[in-house]
Amino acid sequence: MSGRKRIQVDESEWYRIQRKAQQLKEVQRNIPRLIEDVRTQTRADIDRTFAGVQERQRRHEEAVRSLSAQTRQLEADTTRRLQQQAAELHRTLDETAGRIQAETRQELARQQAETRQAIAAERAQRRAEMAVLAQEIDAMKADRVHAEEMVRAWLADARTMAGLIADTLPHERYAPGELARLTGRLATAEHNLAEGRFDAALAVVQETFHSLSDLRVDITQRELQRCSAQTEAVEALVRVEKLIEGNEERPVIGPDGEALAGYQLDVVYWSDGELDELRQETVQALARARDDGTDTDALLGLRDQEATRLEQDLGDTVERAGMRQLSSQIRVNLADAVAQTLTAHAYYDLVEGEYESDERGAYFAKLRNDANGNEIVVDVSQAERDSDQCVIRVLSYDHDTTAEADLMDRARAVQEALVADGLRAFAPETEPGVPDPARRPSARPSSPQPDPRPAPLPTEQRQWGKKAAE
Repeated sequence: MSGRKRIQVDESEWYRIQRKAQQLKEVQRNIPRLIEDVRTQTRADIDRTFAGVQERQRRHEEAVRSLSAQTRQLEADTTRRLQQQAAELHRTLDETAGRIQAETRQELARQQAETRQAIAAERAQRRAEMAVLAQEIDAMKADRVHAEEMVRAWLADARTMAGLIADTLPHERYAPGELARLTGRLATAEHNLAEGRFDAALAVVQETFHSLSDLRVDITQRELQRCSAQTEAVEALVRVEKLIEGNEERPVIGPDGEALAGYQLDVVYWSDGELDELRQETVQALARARDDGTDTDALLGLRDQEATRLEQDLGDTVERAGMRQLSSQIRVNLADAVAQTLTAHAYYDLVEGEYESDERGAYFAKLRNDANGNEIVVDVSQAERDSDQCVIRVLSYDHDTTAEADLMDRARAVQEALVADGLRAFAPETEPGVPDPARRPSARPSSPQPDPRPAPLPTEQRQWGKKAAE
């Protein structure tokens, strides 16, 4: 004989109807001030990013002013175009902060393409001028002093350009080893100069200078691309952060799609730490997005994959929290139904009800038969975490000896009552072992205990399982 009888209840239909009615997975996006909050935060990040860009531009201007007359104007024009590109990028990102979309990205790509074309035309002009100067070197052979001065001027300009790249641009990120290679060529030009081979020295140093200039342009533009990707990644993740804040509490939606007055879903509580974990993941992703060491591909991944995943996980978390709240209420409803059956079938009265630890755990309804002092505890638990099935255990604490057949009849009466209420309850089974004595009502102090049951949901929600069966 065992005083432990187990009944499994399949409530998938009840869950299905509740899920459809509440639309739990739809994250609330129409949060007041959401866009404005995202815009404000994103603009602060844009200003921080472009403060570094502007400082780099200032240093480039200073370096260009120190160049010789033969290169200063060409590099000043290139610097001006790069500044215009950065300013246009800053303006566009600032204007669209909080709502950067595909159209914004297309416009930025168009602007960058135009700048590249303009700078490419200037490069072609430089190459042509370089060819003319190379032809003039023969005329200078007789004037060795003039030839040496020209080579030294180009060398100084090339060294200035190399130092500018080394000090202000992340060249190893975008062109690893290239600056070292070009600097090595300058050593070759200096060797030729020392041997009086001015024509060879000039050819090498001019080509190296223009390669350094091209490297500066390429790195600067690629870094601007990274700044744009950084802004978009930050915005996407700030949006997730604000969505998490806005979904910490959700209204409970009734079958008519309207919010039920006085009922709230505390997602922080019912997610059992999952929302806080998601919030921490978002904080960590934002830290990576704001780190200037994060490269462009990683930033695009944060924007396109990570932010999307986090928002989807938020929807899943909200859904699970809502279903857990519903499941908690279902456990109370089932315990009430079982208690009513036991009252009618075996004259047991409800003494108290309590959750195992809190409302997220198993629910225990404790009953006593005053005529004979026998006690019963109804244990209602989920079959598995987040399952749509409940397990009801009827734990009997009898002073007298109750036959196994009587215990099974009692369990069958409970199962039949649940079926009559529109639920799919399986035939009872006997579990091995004996009920935990600490669970019985008489094992606790007899002082009045407050009813820990949550406020029941409205009647139409509590009876959905029955309506579905009908």
